[in-house]
Amino acid sequence: MRDDPRDTLTDSYRSAARLHGLRAEELQKENQKLLRQLSQIQTSLSWRVTVPLRAVRALMLGKLLSGRPVRELPERFLRLWGREGLSGVKKTVIHRFRRLRRTRSGLSGIKDETGQEHPYRAPVPAAADGLAPKILIIAELSLRQCAKYRVWQKQDFLKALGWSVQVVDWRDIAEAMSALQLCTHVIFYRVPGFDDVLKLVAEAHRLKLAPRWEVDDLIFDENEYRQNGNIDTLPVAERDLLMSGVVLFRRCMLACGHGIASTQALADAMRNAGLTDVTVLENALDAETLRIATSLPGHEGSDRIWVSYGSGTNTHDADFRQAEAGLLAAMAEEPRLCLRVIGQLQLSSAFSRFGDRVERLTELSYPDYLRALSQTDIAIAPLERTLFNDCKSNIKFLEAAVVRVAAICSPCAAFLTIMRNGENGLLAADAEAWRTGFLSLARDGAYRRRLADAAYVDVMARYAPQAMAQTQARALFGIPTNRVKPPLKILMANVYFAPRSFGGATIIAEEMGRQLVKKGAQVGVMTSRPSVADLPDGDIRYNVDGMTVFASVLPDDQGGLGQLDNPVMACRFTEVLEAFQPDVVHVHAAQGLGTGLLRVCQEKGVPYVLTLHDAWWLCERQFMVRADGRYCFQTTIDLSVCQACVPGARHLQDRAVVMHQGLADAALLISPSRAHRDLYLANGISPDRIVVNRNGFRWPERPRRARTVGSPLRFGFVGGTEAVKGYDLLKEAMQSLSRSDWELVLVDNKLNLGFQSIFPEDWSVRGRLRVVPAYTQAELDDFYDQIDVLLFPSQWKESYGLTVREALARDVWVVTTSPGGQSEDVVNGVNGTCLPLDGKSQTLAEAVSALLDEPGRFDGYSNPRKDCLPTYQTQADELYRFLKQACGQKT
Repeated sequence: MRDDPRDTLTDSYRSAARLHGLRAEELQKENQKLLRQLSQIQTSLSWRVTVPLRAVRALMLGKLLSGRPVRELPERFLRLWGREGLSGVKKTVIHRFRRLRRTRSGLSGIKDETGQEHPYRAPVPAAADGLAPKILIIAELSLRQCAKYRVWQKQDFLKALGWSVQVVDWRDIAEAMSALQLCTHVIFYRVPGFDDVLKLVAEAHRLKLAPRWEVDDLIFDENEYRQNGNIDTLPVAERDLLMSGVVLFRRCMLACGHGIASTQALADAMRNAGLTDVTVLENALDAETLRIATSLPGHEGSDRIWVSYGSGTNTHDADFRQAEAGLLAAMAEEPRLCLRVIGQLQLSSAFSRFGDRVERLTELSYPDYLRALSQTDIAIAPLERTLFNDCKSNIKFLEAAVVRVAAICSPCAAFLTIMRNGENGLLAADAEAWRTGFLSLARDGAYRRRLADAAYVDVMARYAPQAMAQTQARALFGIPTNRVKPPLKILMANVYFAPRSFGGATIIAEEMGRQLVKKGAQVGVMTSRPSVADLPDGDIRYNVDGMTVFASVLPDDQGGLGQLDNPVMACRFTEVLEAFQPDVVHVHAAQGLGTGLLRVCQEKGVPYVLTLHDAWWLCERQFMVRADGRYCFQTTIDLSVCQACVPGARHLQDRAVVMHQGLADAALLISPSRAHRDLYLANGISPDRIVVNRNGFRWPERPRRARTVGSPLRFGFVGGTEAVKGYDLLKEAMQSLSRSDWELVLVDNKLNLGFQSIFPEDWSVRGRLRVVPAYTQAELDDFYDQIDVLLFPSQWKESYGLTVREALARDVWVVTTSPGGQSEDVVNGVNGTCLPLDGKSQTLAEAVSALLDEPGRFDGYSNPRKDCLPTYQTQADELYRFLKQACGQKT
């Protein structure tokens, strides 16, 4: 039956979308790399030293350092020049540079604002407490045969036990960093201790993963490594490179503190080097090897007896010499004996006299190698007698056994664990033993077959995949166990989260997380993080008040479409979702994280709830404020009006499709106010799908400090510099006042993100002006003690007003625009002043002047309507019921 063309077309679109997502991810990675390089150049000593020269050169060309014409010099500098001349400009530039330098240096610190260890660096609870069991292997993958036996085999064995296993190349530091955050165990296979790798090891310790360093050769002991005669056959440069690697391998091994070895002798060497916890997991057979062996035709006998030797690298010349004299003697004595060399080997000229009895094959694929081996009669595994070789595995015996070829091996430690001399193979310690072994096998076909058959039985019993999984692999990590499931497991998503507490939605998300944890829920959080000095890029998992936070570095281009749909973050979210396995996903502010998170939930069948903090889900302009700073005043969104508002945007129709689909598939929509719910109802949301969950806030922890009678009236503004929050309107209104009996406290909320956005020199007012950093939730009472009136001249119908409620609870008068969620708790003339949304600074100026005319009303003022305000507790109780309802649990 043919597939439905509609289904195949849908699949094609999905695949094409994923391909475009991968392409976008690669471009974003390249962009980040170039930006980092540019940053390194611009912060270099040479770049700083040449600033004056470049500045003079630019000015001679009539340009600024940025490349813009001098006539576009920012207005404030021109005003400063006119008012204070060169000295004023110089003073401002120096001040700005010092602040920028302090801010930049602070970004790489490891302490938070309280002086405690930064959450990114602080140890976290064991991953097994909240994540699905998963083993991460950070590995050297370029050595194909080593990876086959130590990585891919182990992955198969562990999967057979029920483990989820992820493999990452150790060179992909950012990917390895991200993968560490979502695993419950980690193995570093054959990884050298470069600085970036050691940061990964340190991160594994921070995450309490007890990292294990794994190896299958004695590559961490320089003295023993030099005893290997094969090393002497290498060019000096290659030999020096190998020796320098020994130091790096040892460094990484000791940093991990736990080990995995392929042989008992190697495990003993690791213990002698300083490790106390070393587990042995031998090289073995896998499904691929058995499948190939089964498919091979039987060996057709001939009048020649072929001896095969396989060499994967050019470092086995000394090993082969252990069997060389015995083989030459046997070939001279028995004319049927022939030699087949597979791979790289410097063969002695003494073999030239045997003509076509010696055959050389170049490196073969693994299936072809087994085929060539199966068509021989005797396989050999000679090894020089050194501790280095005692640490090697017995894989050559295993491969010979599985294709039923009799083997002669040196009596090194690993071979002695499985071989019984004369019963399932032959052991040869000197030239005579090699000679007699070759001759006895060459002259007795039945003996060869008995040894081969016995070897096959013994090897399959110990090294077949099922046997390895249930014995050696199981001893490594056991089998994954199911944890006790909490009453409710919630994964929240918000673009910012502590320690980057920015914006009202973030404060609400953080507090609701704390409250839900107190109610017994297990809470995870998907968020973003900045790049941090001395930490690899990639995700970071940390703990905030009992919540497990997963933070990813957002791509640098986060404007427009980058905020709308972010394939990189969707990919990260998929991994977090699979690891955390929540009952429900609660999305707060998704800008930057992208709507791809919702599609992931849909594909995985996980219900999600959206809290609609603003109009981003309906309008290209998040707060429905036009470019001129005026509110749009649309109720039912008309895309033709939007297109005129944003004429260069070609994506509005597709944006609407994506957003409406995301809204339609949500298990529940939550609005923080009645006014905001009405907006969504007007745009097609069914009343039974959207509920109101009024935002609480942090109530005062102590009584308000009394205002000094007769002191100037103190105003406060916390909205930042965005026009939508009324910053420009406020500035114009306050500059229009002709009196000086007032103070205005401006909160610069961008300082928490590492840069300054409000500059006092830009203001020309008669009253006193103060700019302060954004306060933390613990500093609310101290901040509101500094003001008598909160100015909230927002230029849109806010979904709610967090700072309005904080002020009202602390007996601070509020001047706010209305209607909108921001004014739902304000009664005009009773606990605040309501202004129309007319966008006029004069309206605000008149309201401020009216309050200045009667400052005495604020002496001992108390808000009479505090009992009408919601609390975090009531909000969380209601939210908890909504989330349980969304995932089908009884409330």
